[in-house]
Amino acid sequence: MALTPSNPVALGSAAIDFQLPDATGKLYALADVVGQKGLLVAFICNHCPFVKIIKTELACLGRDVSAQKIGMVAINANDSVTYPDDSPAQMLKDAQAFNYPFPYLIDETQQVARAYQAACTPDFFLYNAQLQLVYHGQFDDARPGNGIVVTGIDLRSAIQVLLQGKTSSQMKPSLGCNIKWK
Repeated sequence: MALTPSNPVALGSAAIDFQLPDATGKLYALADVVGQKGLLVAFICNHCPFVKIIKTELACLGRDVSAQKIGMVAINANDSVTYPDDSPAQMLKDAQAFNYPFPYLIDETQQVARAYQAACTPDFFLYNAQLQLVYHGQFDDARPGNGIVVTGIDLRSAIQVLLQGKTSSQMKPSLGCNIKWK
């Protein structure tokens, strides 16, 4: 496990269009997942300890943002040949086990992750209704073994700022496992 911070991405950057399948083969494009008030794009995977500790709260956040008319999508860009725990079959099991209320998509070519400049799992990108980046950063300060309770406070605060029509000024880079590039 290589501890990797998220890449700096300029606020105001546009969301990148995509067309990716979920583990059942259903295709989703950006327009399919965006909400009336914005979009949260989360780069995650199954095996990363930094993702494992937030899965339950991530599912809760997904339900909350949906109620707030913000769309959400999770994308797994890891090389599933080298990391079979991140295979589509395992993704489907994970999505069902944690009752993800958002599509969990496969970026087999890793082109979408590269376009978004995603670097680690988890890596969060929050966009306003015009699909301009208003927050790129961490879920919260919880890390495997540090004893901090997972709440999603940093991302939840950024969502509240978005709902007020503003851009968050409080951004901490996400930290996690590096994306497993091919």
